[in-house]
Amino acid sequence: LTSCLAVEGWVDEVASGRPYADKAHALAWAGRSAEHLSDDELATALTRHPRIGEASQADDVEAAHSRREQSSVSTDGEAISALREGNVAYEHKFGRVFLIRAVGRSAEDVLSELRRRISNDDDTERAETVAQLREIALLRLSTALDPTPDAALEGGRA
Repeated sequence: LTSCLAVEGWVDEVASGRPYADKAHALAWAGRSAEHLSDDELATALTRHPRIGEASQADDVEAAHSRREQSSVSTDGEAISALREGNVAYEHKFGRVFLIRAVGRSAEDVLSELRRRISNDDDTERAETVAQLREIALLRLSTALDPTPDAALEGGRA
C-alpha cells in the first residue's frame, strides 16, 4: 500500500477496511481515505514522486510506477525543456513538486496543465495536488489488485 501512497494514515485506514467485498469497494474506500491529507502527509507523499519529465532512477516499486506512469511524457527536447522550466517556476511559487497523473497524458497535455495550475492560489493548488495524488494512488492500487498480469503492464487502467 505504501507504494501506492506513502502516507501512513492512509495505509492504516485502507488496511483497516479489509476485507473488501470486491475491487470496486476497496478503491472506493481508498479514494475516500485519500481525500483529506494534512500538510505533513502531503509533503511526505510528494517526496516519493520525481519531477514530471524526470523519471526516478531508484530501483523500487514506487520508482517503477513512476517510470511507467511518465512513459507517455517522455518526448522531444523542447517539451522536456519547457517542463523543466515550468517545474522550477512551480516549485518557486508553491514550494513543492508539481504533481499530475501522467498516465494517458502527453507532454503537451502535462505542460498545458502546469501552465494553468501555476496561476492558482495556494489553497486551490493544494486541493488540485491532493486530487492528483489520489488519482495516482487509485491507479496504483487498481494495478496491485488486478489479478491479470496484462493489466499491470498497461498501467492499471481498469
